[in-house]
Amino acid sequence: MSILSLAGWISVFFLSFGAFGALYRIVRGPALLDRAIALDVILIVFSSGLTVWMALNDSTYFIVLVVVASLIGFISSATLARFTVEGAQANQAEPEPQQGPTGGEV
Repeated sequence: MSILSLAGWISVFFLSFGAFGALYRIVRGPALLDRAIALDVILIVFSSGLTVWMALNDSTYFIVLVVVASLIGFISSATLARFTVEGAQANQAEPEPQQGPTGGEV
């Protein structure tokens, strides 16, 4: 077993550990944002796994798939960040009504 092969299997172990963690977050995530980030992590793990497989097998069969998955991940993360920021700004624009000492509106 060569050093590259050993490093590849160690990488696959850690990638699978990360994938299981992300799957747990998808199932148990308290918020929709947590689930969306976990899906992005799954896409990154998929791309990294294909890259490790290509390095171990000395091939470039799936390089286009890795590039497309990376572009999809970047676009989805940027879109998610944009809508998260816009939603936070929209929530700050509507102030809550103030209540007086008796509980009624001021």
